[in-house]
Order: sequence, then structure tokens, then C-alpha cells
Amino acid sequence: MNVRQFALPDLGEGLVDAEIVRWLVEVGDAVEIDQPVVEVETAKAAIEVPVPYAGVVTALHGEAGSTVEVGAPLLSVASAGLSEPGVETSPNLVGSGVTKRARRQGRRRPLAVAEAVAAPVSQVAVAPKPGPVAVVSPVVRKLARENHVDLKALSGSGPDGLVLRKDVVAAMSDQAENTQAGGQTRIPLRGVRGMMAERLSRSRREIPEATVWVDVDATGLLAARQEINSVDPARPVSLLALIARFCVLGLKRYPALNSTIDTERGEIVLSDAVNLGFAAQTPRGLVVPVVKDAQQLTTRELAAQLGHLTESAREGSLPPAKLTGGTFTVNNYGVFGVDGSAAIINHPEAAIVGIGRIIDRPWVVDGQLAVRKVTELTLAFDHRVCDGEVAGGFLRFLADCVERPTALLGDL
Repeated sequence: MNVRQFALPDLGEGLVDAEIVRWLVEVGDAVEIDQPVVEVETAKAAIEVPVPYAGVVTALHGEAGSTVEVGAPLLSVASAGLSEPGVETSPNLVGSGVTKRARRQGRRRPLAVAEAVAAPVSQVAVAPKPGPVAVVSPVVRKLARENHVDLKALSGSGPDGLVLRKDVVAAMSDQAENTQAGGQTRIPLRGVRGMMAERLSRSRREIPEATVWVDVDATGLLAARQEINSVDPARPVSLLALIARFCVLGLKRYPALNSTIDTERGEIVLSDAVNLGFAAQTPRGLVVPVVKDAQQLTTRELAAQLGHLTESAREGSLPPAKLTGGTFTVNNYGVFGVDGSAAIINHPEAAIVGIGRIIDRPWVVDGQLAVRKVTELTLAFDHRVCDGEVAGGFLRFLADCVERPTALLGDL
């Protein structure tokens, strides 16, 4: 009998540790090569990690909620008669830690097995576990754990008692109401939440930020979107996608805003590619997925990418590569019902555009007062890379695109 220790592999993007979200196996389970055995959360994404050995799990090194450093043991696997080269290990553990085969096997795992292994297991405990909690989504488990909600105490509102996100949110509300005066709730700044906290704090420390804004008549933008979507309803284009498209065109005219600062060499580094980030609110906190080479996409392709990345971000399934490398960010804070915001630049980028809610307002059109669909655009920019003339020029171009979208045809 040969017992191997499987260590946390290098998950890429300079990550040095990860937090165990849940075990997908328990002591005594038989595992195959490339089978996902644990879900971990890094500072950038939630990842299912596959094991490179086949055999029987003899120990789990860590419990849900604990942090494991890269290279530290995750679990031990005992195997017999599997010493042939190419059989016992998998070469697919560098980088994201997720292989195509692992994803397929993860999707095929029966619900009963996936739920039965959700409870934390120590590396030495082999005692019987209590009954499984009826929760499928790792996002729901993460939300409950971060807010100290006991899933076993909940009666799920989903099919067969499945615990849903709304059940956890309701329990959080009840806990807040029952908190005695002077009580405290502590939420750890780690994982995605911690990463964003550090990035935004660094932005405030290092970037001499300035903000410009303008109110614009978005009536023409809404009409253009409606016409575009009437042509091909199966591939709808969102308002965010249109604003993103205008930003890509604007960055071609004002490339200084698509740059970073190399502080060591004292240089502004202009990027040829527009790697467009966009702010997405998820149960795990604020994240900024990135559409790479957005300048090469059509508006419909850009809209599809934004929709796919948003869904994946909310599910917590984005790999680290999809959350890094941005050169410019768009933030639609209008979905929160607010008009404007002095947004914080997503370090190390040089600028971020925001769009507020679109509402009916009195507006002068051809000398006559009318009711129009009006919104506010803001641009926060790094004053080291450009001055107000460039920032104002970019924002004015963006505003003109919103007010007269057809004027862009000459640049498309």
C-alpha cells in the first residue's frame, strides 16, 4: 500500500495560499485521477481542485474555513498496484487547477455524494458524520459561513428542503434583529473581499485621482438599443455593452486612459489591447471580471461576454485569469438606483467610467423644454497619465455617443 500526500498546487496568478470552502470527498472514499476533491477560494476565484492520484482517501489535512499554503498537504491517498508511469498522476495541475475532465466529473457527481461530503473533516477523524445539509450551491455555503449562519438549523424553501440563498439572507436578517445592544458581527477580510479591499486601498494611497462628470440625454441610446434588439432578439445587447463599446472607441482616441504607471522606471505604459473590466456585485462581494481584447469584438460579442462573465462571477466559478489583467473599467452603479458616484480606480489601471440611473428629467431640446431620459456619466482618472483636457475630451466623446449613437457609424 502506497500512501501519497497531495499538496495544494500552484494555482497561478502569483497566489500563495487558498481557503478551503468544502471537501468534495471524505476519508474512505475512492478517487480517480483528475477527480475534484476540494473546493478552495483564492483571493480571486473559487476553484475545484482535482487530485492527481487514484486510490482511497486516508486523511484530509484541514477543515472548511482554514487556509492552506501552496505546497502544503491537502489530503492523503493510499493506492495499490498503480505504480505504472502515466497512470497514477495527472499533469494538469499547474495554473487554474481545473481540468476539462475534472469539470465533467464534477458535473456528474451525484447530489447525494456532493452533499454528504460537505461537512468539515479533520485529517484524523474517521467518525460517522451527522446527516448532510440540503445545500447545493457553494456560494450559499460561503455566504452562510461568512455570516455565521448554521445551515443545519435552516428549513430550506427549495425543492425537497433545499436551502437557497434567500433562506440564508433571511436568517442573517433574523440574526441582526436578535442582536443585543452592543453586539458585534465580524466579517473576515479575506478571499475576494480581502483582495478588493487591498486593491482599492492601494488605489487611494498611490493614485492622485480626479473626477469629471456630465449629465447626458440618453433617449437616443435607449431607442438605438431597442432597434438593435428588435433585429436579433436572440442575441440582446445591454446598455452596459453599448457604454462599453463607446468606451473602447474613446480609448482609441485617448489612449492615455488605457495605461498603467511603472513607478520603478517612472514611465507611463500604454496598452495596445483594451482589456475591459466591469464591476459586478456578487454574494462573495465586489469583483471585476475582465473581457480581454474587447477592441476585437463586435457589440453583440461584447454583450455576450459581459453576460457570461457576470453569470459566472455570481456563481463564483470564474478562474483567476478572468479577474486580472484589466486596463480600463466600466461601472454601472445606476442599477443601485443612484445618480452618480466618485468611483475608486481599479489599481493599477488609470481610469474608470461610471453610469448612473436613467430617469425622466426636464431637458431643453431645440430651444423647447421636454421630458427626456437623462443619466449622469462620471470619469475618475489618474492625473499622472493625463490632464483635464484629455479626461474631458474622452468623457465628452462618450456623452456624444450616448446622445447620438448613430454618429458612431463612421468609426465602426
